[in-house]
Amino acid sequence: MYLAMHTWMRAEPIEAAVRRLPGLGYRAIEIGGEPDRHDPRTVRRLLEQSGIRCFGAVSLMTPERSLLAKDPARRAASVGYIKACITMVQELGGEEMSVVPGSVGQVVSEATPEEEWGWAVESLKECNDHAQRCGVRIGVEPINRFETFFINRAAQALALAEAVGPACGVCLDSFHMALEEGDMFGAIRLAGDRLVDFHIGENNRFAPGLGSLDWARIVQTLREIRYDGPLSVEFCPPFDRTPANPYPHQAETDFTGVSAEQRKFLEDHGSNLMSERFYVEQIRQTADVLLPLIG
Repeated sequence: MYLAMHTWMRAEPIEAAVRRLPGLGYRAIEIGGEPDRHDPRTVRRLLEQSGIRCFGAVSLMTPERSLLAKDPARRAASVGYIKACITMVQELGGEEMSVVPGSVGQVVSEATPEEEWGWAVESLKECNDHAQRCGVRIGVEPINRFETFFINRAAQALALAEAVGPACGVCLDSFHMALEEGDMFGAIRLAGDRLVDFHIGENNRFAPGLGSLDWARIVQTLREIRYDGPLSVEFCPPFDRTPANPYPHQAETDFTGVSAEQRKFLEDHGSNLMSERFYVEQIRQTADVLLPLIG
């Protein structure tokens, strides 16, 4: 296992996201699913210069994106988006695409459970076929009930992956698991060899060590199932707007260059734009806790 870093939690140039990582003990990135914003040749050259590799990408399921939407045009556009992300991963030399099937922030269904399951399977099969041609493996990611009504637990993600096909995997996230799983260690074991990615965040979505999760046991359970991929860091702390805030430097005050879409996506995750200082502190905190456990 090794440390990787997501890039979507702070709106900044990809150069800034990549260049700070080698000195902090990170080996890879999981890039935000924005294929229109990244020139693959430029990013690949940046990665080579930094000694950081792209492990994969994560889907950014904004309100118009859903693989189980009732509207066929919306589903088709969402499939096209995931396929474009997969192509980006291939072009960057990556190997995995984490997919949240539904829109983040949508907590009310649009159709019957049977209809939505059928649309999700059909959509993911098309994405998975493209992924196999690209040498990329999909990981279906469950997220908590306050962010989606569809696929909240490992067992649900596993059932969906099995319905899609043998090459389709599962991606788990410790923050979402702390909210949704009765036994997060059992959920990791259930995923077994379908586990292709593991996202890292505390029960309160701060960096590891700033909450209540048992990281030594999490790492040991991952070893038990012979998981040897990245611990892909995805902290997204809630913002304290009261005098009780222990991190008065937490929030960025300059939103220059941050699109309305980027800001809304962060807000939909219960967060906002972190300051550079606070963001780097969280990256370093994660490394301080996890690197001694993974060796």
